[in-house]
Amino acid sequence: MNRTIKSRVFKTTIVAAAVMGVVGVAQAREQIRIVGSSTVYPFASYVTEEFGAITEYPTPVIESTGSGGGIRLFCNGVGEGTPDISNASRRIKSSELERCEENGVTDVTEVKIGSDGIVFAQSSENEALDLTLEQLFLAVAAKVPQDGELVDNPYEKWSDIDASLPDREISIYGPPTTSGTRDAFEELVMEAVSEDMEAYGGEAYTDIRADGAYIDAGENDNLIVQRLAEDTGSFGIFGYSFLVENQEALNASSIGGVEPEAEAISAGDYPIARSLFFYVKNQHAQDVSPLYDYVEMFVSEEMIGEGGYLTDLGLIPLPEAEREQTRARVEERASLQASDLK
Repeated sequence: MNRTIKSRVFKTTIVAAAVMGVVGVAQAREQIRIVGSSTVYPFASYVTEEFGAITEYPTPVIESTGSGGGIRLFCNGVGEGTPDISNASRRIKSSELERCEENGVTDVTEVKIGSDGIVFAQSSENEALDLTLEQLFLAVAAKVPQDGELVDNPYEKWSDIDASLPDREISIYGPPTTSGTRDAFEELVMEAVSEDMEAYGGEAYTDIRADGAYIDAGENDNLIVQRLAEDTGSFGIFGYSFLVENQEALNASSIGGVEPEAEAISAGDYPIARSLFFYVKNQHAQDVSPLYDYVEMFVSEEMIGEGGYLTDLGLIPLPEAEREQTRARVEERASLQASDLK
């Protein structure tokens, strides 16, 4: 995260400990509205169900729109018809924060909940592969180096990239451009590889091929898993939690010899790992009374801690000190909100 983005985020989060004092911006209600990341969706869904079951408030409404789509809805403005929380499998961009501010969304809390790995997997009917980041890049990039020049991707089979790989057509179900998983894949795979390739002149290259080898599978990662069961020659790109939920049906590829396992993701050894977040619209907190009750439940040790409920769903916990810092900031913001309501 660059310094500009960091300063902008901290300016609008609880670290600033500043309440904008906008009253009546959202119609008073008790049902929280949540949008955003398909990767965070399974974790948030669990928390919403628990919240509805053990509190006096209705179960929050949650929609999987993708990280980019969720943040766009979140930043549309303040008031009725706009969501209270946006889940994200990447950090909010500076351009998105600018749009939020232009539309009056000026008081936002960032909450980091854990880590996740991006998995490259296929049906368990096939043997698991060990791929390098470069091989993965060459399979999906729109243009690749050939004899010192960039040409339209000619690779039709995996064996065209490397003779040691299967003699199977390249067919990959992946996330759309609105997905945080797609953003993270482009950063951690496409940018990382292309910047080290002379043919790209040291510049990041993130264009993904559109000749049918890469198939936009939409925001629902469960659908990708289902397609792999039917189309056993294809691969899919999705979050680690979906691998945890479908271990018998899937074989995940190791990347550079590192398996997508919780310990490797948490330690940063797995090359395609990222952090997970959600963003809270504090200007809704006075009118949506349970907002910070939900947030505090989400960041509780019972949910995101070692052995917490969400780890069973595939969430990789933050280090203990970072979890405590997250809770302290959330509690500070909740206390500020409570004092405003007095």
